[in-house]
Amino acid sequence: MRILLQRVSRASVRVDAELLGSISRGYVLLVGVAIGDTKEDADLLAGKIAHLRLFEDGSDEKNRSALELSSDCPTSVQMLVISQFTLFADVRKGRRPSYTNAAPGEIAAPLIDSFVGALRALGFSTTAGRFGAKMEIELVNDGPVTIWLDSHDWTKRV
Repeated sequence: MRILLQRVSRASVRVDAELLGSISRGYVLLVGVAIGDTKEDADLLAGKIAHLRLFEDGSDEKNRSALELSSDCPTSVQMLVISQFTLFADVRKGRRPSYTNAAPGEIAAPLIDSFVGALRALGFSTTAGRFGAKMEIELVNDGPVTIWLDSHDWTKRV
């Protein structure tokens, strides 16, 4: 499972002009699911994201995690999750990306839901886009802070 995390001051997602969700301070999480990914990948990345120290403390150092801030105030850090199979684009050959490493929808959709559930279980106000839909995402980067996470970096594959 791959995630592109962007720290934002606000963000929203729309499908066909319908507002599906919006957040204030928090993370936009673009999430791609690979063939072979499991609920354990979703749980691992939710935990990692919760504990990353990407928010400033009183001395302007990035010493506070989203989990730490949300324990102070449950809505202080919000999450917007967007399914993004293109994170598994293979562009090594030719000019058209190949997505053969991305999990098919019937596998990916439940894992995205599991990831959203894991974030909610950690206490985060979490909203999501619509799986498989053409979405419009608006966001204002804060920092900017952009982090690439891949569950395969922490797990061994057979």
